Parts: sequence; structure tokens; C-alpha cells
Amino acid sequence: MRSTIGVHHEWIATPFSNTAHSQLIERNQNDLMTCFPLKPFGKSSTRLAYAFLAIFVFCGWSSTATVSAQPNFVFILADDCSYRDLELYGGPARTPHLNQLAKEGMTFNRCYQAAPMCSPTRHALYTGIYPVKNGAHPNHAKAYANVKSIAHYLKKDGYRVTLAGKTHISPRSVFPFEYMKEFADPPDQDVPVVDGWRYPNVFQLMQESAKDASPFCLFLCSNEPHGPYTKGDAEPYQNAKFSPQQFSHQRDEYARYLAEITYFDGQVGEIMSMLDQLNLRENTIVMVATEQGSGFPFGKWTCYEIGVASGMVVSWPGVIEAGSQSDAIVEYTDVVPTLLDAAGSNIPKEIEGQSFLALLKGETTSHSDFAFSLQTTRGVNGYQAPYGVRSVVGPRYRYIRNLFPENEFSIPTSRSVVEKTRDADPTERERANRFLKRPAEELYDVIADPYCQINLIDQPQLATTHETLARELDRWMVQQGDAGRQTEIDAHGRQANWYRAKLKQKN
Repeated sequence: MRSTIGVHHEWIATPFSNTAHSQLIERNQNDLMTCFPLKPFGKSSTRLAYAFLAIFVFCGWSSTATVSAQPNFVFILADDCSYRDLELYGGPARTPHLNQLAKEGMTFNRCYQAAPMCSPTRHALYTGIYPVKNGAHPNHAKAYANVKSIAHYLKKDGYRVTLAGKTHISPRSVFPFEYMKEFADPPDQDVPVVDGWRYPNVFQLMQESAKDASPFCLFLCSNEPHGPYTKGDAEPYQNAKFSPQQFSHQRDEYARYLAEITYFDGQVGEIMSMLDQLNLRENTIVMVATEQGSGFPFGKWTCYEIGVASGMVVSWPGVIEAGSQSDAIVEYTDVVPTLLDAAGSNIPKEIEGQSFLALLKGETTSHSDFAFSLQTTRGVNGYQAPYGVRSVVGPRYRYIRNLFPENEFSIPTSRSVVEKTRDADPTERERANRFLKRPAEELYDVIADPYCQINLIDQPQLATTHETLARELDRWMVQQGDAGRQTEIDAHGRQANWYRAKLKQKN
């Protein structure tokens, strides 16, 4: 299905090839012939009449004139990146290309994913369905066989749907992308430049689509800044100011992590250069997101704000207001319906997310009242005891429910931090122990305390807030078929076949 998207004729000043120029004239003439059928006065008269109508089109004859075109989609995803570490959000990591993209588009300040680890996050991103409902709530997970993804939906509408880089999704029947190995650069290896590009196959895909005038949807999934931190130049970051995520023994590691964020920013820059060279920017929606928080404490593997919040910048020239920002609550599950909406496609009823296309167009400033997230510790490499977490965030407060408060948060990161802070100052030791052992319920003011360091659960003036958020979380869990502790205990059954075979072989 094709959608008709209004344009404001800025394209008159855009450089076109002769072929593209001719195609534009022909397409506008065909649109005019449909709207204004002319009686056959003779070939010369007819040609003259259509010529005058074409002139009116190119001179801005009507503000409602349209060009029928499906936009291209480019979604660029970082890997384990705390968004507040980006320069764009006030952090120390330099991100000139993202800064430029933000000047051209919209920056989201309240974007969330459904889980603070890679596999369930990506399953939810590509399906528009939350993790327990789609079947992929532990790490190294697999979706239910009957689930469909964006690759199914957009292929029906003529899109070439490709995933380049990191995958971490299963099974392939649920995710029938065209796969490319580019963009997930190997650690400790320089990426060769071919024909001027580090990712020549990505460029070729764009080039082929431009030549065929066919739309594409391209997910580009980096390995950065996931550890080990080996990319980029860490020297400028040796004295970077710590956030509450870091401990004193992590200074060098933090510097190398920040360098990888800048490296990721360079990947974004290369993709934008490709779009510019091929004159595709005007009809391409570009989304860049940071995924879950970094592997430092209180980030990845947790449902604290920095663990499940994501930075996101969206550009669509001529549609999104340049330099705009949004404080609306949006989720990764909203991405699929938003892209389908922009493509003029029907949004299947099984998709749980909601399109935020109206936000992008400036037609509204609000979206969701709440965002929901979960963490399933079973399946994390090296875990020792179940520690499932469920969470909901509203306009100001985040409520967290720890399903196994009697256990320790026993993954390698937590144990390592406690061991390495035994001789640190009391403040660091207390913070490390708080990361390891938590109460049944937590409540945080994420506006005043975005790193969730001050638990407000016992504050009597917030009792109503506590009750409201707990009730919303209960409602969501019931809707998802999430049985809490039992769902956690059964989580191994939802891990991908390849991963279970790997564990069996190891044991």
C-alpha cells in the first residue's frame, strides 16, 4: 500500500539527476491527469494544457499538492550505552554527528525499552510486543513461532527490509530480514575501507534501492559501546567526570567506554554521509537509539532508570521540526507501529505499541502515561540465583518490584563491584552493597534522581503514587500473562535452541 505524504516543495532546490527529474515530472503529470481529466481537444492542445498544469506544480501552484512516496527507514542502534553519557544529553562522550542530527530533527528525553538487556530488548523492538507476550523475556531468547516482526509487515508493502550487524534474535522464521554482517565491527580489528566506505554493502543496498525507486527499511546494529572497550581513542576521557554509575576503580574502563561511544557516533556519521551522497535524506526517516544502559552498576541488567531509559533522535527533513525536543513517554515497542504508520501500512492488532507519528509531525506533545520494563536474571551468563524485576515509570516516578528480595543480585558484575570496593570509602561500599541486596519494593523520583540512588518507598506523602504505580504494574503483568516468580523460574524454557545446546555441551 502506498501513502500520499504532503510536501512543501523544498525539493525544487534539491539536486536531481536528469532521470529523477523526469520521473518527478511524469509522476506529477499523472497525478494531475487523475485530478483534472481533460477532454481530447487534440494532441497539441492536450500537451499544452498539461504543460501549463505542470508549470503550476513546479511553481508551488497549490499547498496541497503531493508526491506519492513511501519513506525509507534507517534505525541505528548502539549496544549497552547509558544515554546520559552522551554529549547530546549532557554527558562527557563527544557525539558531533548525533548533535548535528538532533539539530535537524527531534530529541526524545523519555524513551524506554522493555528490558535492560540485549535479546529481549531487540525482540520487543522488532515485533512491537512486550517480552513475556512475545516469548523472549530471558537473555539469549526466542520468540514464539507464531509471532511476526516488521520484516513480515513491510515486505508486503514492497520494502527491502535488512538487518546489518548484531542480531541476538531467534528464530529466523519470526525475523525474515535480509542479513548483513557489516556494522558490528569486531573488537581489536580495523574495518577496511572499500570504495570509500567502511560498510560498502550497506551503501550498495541504498544505491540499488535509489536506482530502482523502491523503499528500504534498514536496521544497523552496532557492537559499540558493549565491552570489551577496544574502539576509539580513550586519551581525551581519562579525567572524565564520573556519574553515580561508576566506582573509583573503574576510571580507565570508563574512559575506554566513552571512546567507544564516540566511535559509534562516527558510524552514525558514515551512514548519514551515504544518504547525503545518494540524495536520500529528504525521504528517509532516521532513528538513532542507545539501547539499554551500560554494563556499569545500576545500568544494564537492572530496571533502574539508567538501565531501561534510552536516548533517541529522529530526523525526517520537512516533516519533523528541526531542533525540536519531546518529553513524551515512548517505548521501543512503539517503533514498529510508527514505521508502519509512516509507510501508510495497516497496524496489526497484535502489536502492543502505539504509533508516535503524530509526535514526529508536531500534531501532539503527549503519548503514553506509563512505560513498562522487566528483567529476567535467569539466562544471564554467570547468574547464581533468580532475581526477577518488574517496573513501571510515569511522568515523574519509577516503581520497582523485586520478585526475589531474599536473594542477592548475583550476576558477575554485582559480585565484582562488591569485591573491588571492600577497601574503598564507606560511601562506595554502601552503594556497592545496595546494588547487590535490594528491598521488595523501590520508588524513585527520576526527574530529580535519574540514577535512582534515593529510595522513596517509605515516604508517606508518596503513598498514593506508590499505590497507583503498583496497580498499573499489576494490570500490565496480568495483561501480559506474567506470573511473576513462576515466570522467572520457567525462563530457561524460553531461551533460544542454539543457546541451550551450547549450555548442554558446556556442561
